[in-house]
Formats: sequence, C-alpha cells, structure tokens
Amino acid sequence: MRAVLWVLAAVVAIAASVEGRAQHMPLPAPASYGYRVVASYPHDSNAFTQGLVYRDGVLYESTGLQGRSSLRKVELATGRVLQERRVASAYFAEGLTDWRGRLIQLTWQSNVAFVYDLATFAPVATFSYEGEGWGLTHDRTRLIMSDGSADLRFLDPTTFREMKRITVRDRGEPVSELNELEMVKGEIFANVWQTDRICRIDPATGRVVGWIDLSGLLPPAERAGVDVLNGIAYDEAHDRLFVTGKLWPKLFEIELERRLR
Repeated sequence: MRAVLWVLAAVVAIAASVEGRAQHMPLPAPASYGYRVVASYPHDSNAFTQGLVYRDGVLYESTGLQGRSSLRKVELATGRVLQERRVASAYFAEGLTDWRGRLIQLTWQSNVAFVYDLATFAPVATFSYEGEGWGLTHDRTRLIMSDGSADLRFLDPTTFREMKRITVRDRGEPVSELNELEMVKGEIFANVWQTDRICRIDPATGRVVGWIDLSGLLPPAERAGVDVLNGIAYDEAHDRLFVTGKLWPKLFEIELERRLR
C-alpha cells in the first residue's frame, strides 16, 4: 500500500510541476501579415465608414457623423450608391451586419440599434444595449459586437440579449479600441481604431492569432482630408477581402501575405 501511495504522490507532484511550467511558458506570438492589392474601387470620400458588409454582389455600408449618418447599398465596381436611408440627426451611426434578411445598425452613444428590412431598408425593430456601440458582425448563431474596449459581446440575434463576453488579448495583454468587425473563415477580424492594423481573433478564447499591417494602403497623395482605416467586408463565396477607411476615396480588395519573423 505504501508503494502505491508513493507512486500516486509522485504522479501528482509531476503533474503539478508540468502544469506550473505550462502556466509560466510564454504564449506564442501572433502571426504577422502584410498584403497585396488585388484591385481598387471608387469609394465615396464623403462616407465616414463605420460598418461594411458584402452580400449578393453589393456592399452595404453604415456611415457615421452626427447629421450625416446613413445606411447604404453600394455598387462595388463604381462606388455608386444604389439605395440610401438617412439616419435621424440625433444619432451617430456605427457598426453594421446582416442577419436573415435584415440589416442591423448600431449607434455610438445613443444605446440603441436599428433593425431594417434588407431589401427595402424599412425599419423593422430597435433594441437597446449598455455602453457604446462600435463594430458588429455575426457567426452562425450569434451577433458579435465591439464597444471600444477590449471586450467583445455575443448577442442572441432574436432577443438581442447578451449571451457572453470575451476579452481580446495578445499574449495576455488586452487589446482595446476594437472597432469594425468581420467574421472571416471562423476568425473575427477587427480594426484597431487609429491604427493601420487589423487583429485576427479566435472567437472561442479571445486570443489574437494574427496581426495584419495595412500601412501604406492608401497612397500618400490621397491621404489629405481622410480619417482612419475602418471597414472590412468578406465575400465568402469567392474568398475576397475588402477594406477601406473613413472618408477614403478608394476601397481595396486585398490578399494577405504571411510575413516571416
């Protein structure tokens, strides 16, 4: 019996030692990506882009600023606005996503989101939330919302009740000011406000698994009067990634290029 107890104690001690070492091992650095421009398209330089969605061959765009906010349907090739609904001047529109024949648009500090019919842009419903609204996307079963912090909220798309939150971290450190969101191949892509970077997030854990550096995407000659990078859309059917920025005169289709460290 003593021999058995000794063996069990030794196994427990070894397991504890291994667990302790694992807890102190440094987390792997996220992968690093640059980009290649596949194509560029005209973009309305008066559009303060807050949310961007690609669906059925067209773009849907939420534009912000007080008194200038809107919901738009945009032709990709020309940048022409095919359909538009102005948002009441009391609201500063923010992130946008589609869900089963509807469009859902956040507002910044008004604690309210608008739900529209996808085809007509007719208002269908509203719902409220605490804090600020920044970016919005969805997975197969939930809406995913950013609020300017390092947290992402997962909402029930029918009741809009919060189901859970995760904190986005890069090697243990929170990554705040997450803005426009897009679900791409099972990862959440998030613009980080006031930077030229997009972080790639594991939605199960919040861990940053990659960084995309989009420095130099908009040529210096075209940067006068523009605001920050913001706007990510993914064409799942044809595996195309689109990005733009607030007041940018162009929208870009890009391919990611892995960088070796």
